[in-house]
Amino acid sequence: MKKKESNYIDQVHEVVKNIPFGRVTSYGIIADYLALGSARMVGWALNNSLMGDGVPAHRVVNRKGELSGRNNFATPEMMQELLENEGVEVLNDRVVNFIKVLWQPSEKGA
Repeated sequence: MKKKESNYIDQVHEVVKNIPFGRVTSYGIIADYLALGSARMVGWALNNSLMGDGVPAHRVVNRKGELSGRNNFATPEMMQELLENEGVEVLNDRVVNFIKVLWQPSEKGA
């Protein structure tokens, strides 16, 4: 049986599933890691994930650490609440100590 090739959305979701609890990464870092598409395409792929499907999309922020995807959640506050439940501090829609909690896919070989 031939193995089904994963599409771009699946690849993005697999990387995001590897982001550790209490850490974040950016759309651009994921795009660079996959060497396919752009940060916007990563955002598009995450918009196609659903709560409860195991893709912690709340852990993906923009290059400045801002919660730019917050309006794609059930409420704009949900992204911040999910991050804070993991110990990530957020102030004014931006991750505090962004560099300290920033995760690179190469850290785990996503």
